[in-house]
Amino acid sequence: MTGSWARTAAGGLLAGAVLMGTAGCSDDGDNPVSGAASEAASAAASAAQGVSDAASEAADKAEKQLSEIKDGVDARDEVKLGDAATDADGRTTVPLTVRNTDGSTRSFAVQVEFKDGDGKLLDTVVVTVSDVPGGQSKDGTARSTHKLSGTVTPSVGTALRY
Repeated sequence: MTGSWARTAAGGLLAGAVLMGTAGCSDDGDNPVSGAASEAASAAASAAQGVSDAASEAADKAEKQLSEIKDGVDARDEVKLGDAATDADGRTTVPLTVRNTDGSTRSFAVQVEFKDGDGKLLDTVVVTVSDVPGGQSKDGTARSTHKLSGTVTPSVGTALRY
């Protein structure tokens, strides 16, 4: 089980590492996402504890999706989350809006983390909002990968504009 904890922590730490690595990045081809992924995986080994296998699998998937984005720039400030709700299948959903502050049409990858009242990661998903015209906004919806119970608080883990 220690391996799954490490993978989960790696996914969570990847979000922070990607944000730190892309904050000064531009669309000119410099992209430290790959380096950030390996640094996050190394740092995660000692920080992992108490996360479910489902959250671990979701974090692994999110990490993989984010690592495939080339020339992404930090766009956390361009994402607004709505209120969480439970859909007919018992999964947690949260509406989101991205605002493209760039002059060209861009796409967004937004990692939404679902945490319990104690801040423990329950699930994480990556939502892609494609082809947002420059200066415009577009909506999307994050949906948990499994049923979540109790108080669930969504937050933006990573957001990349590319």
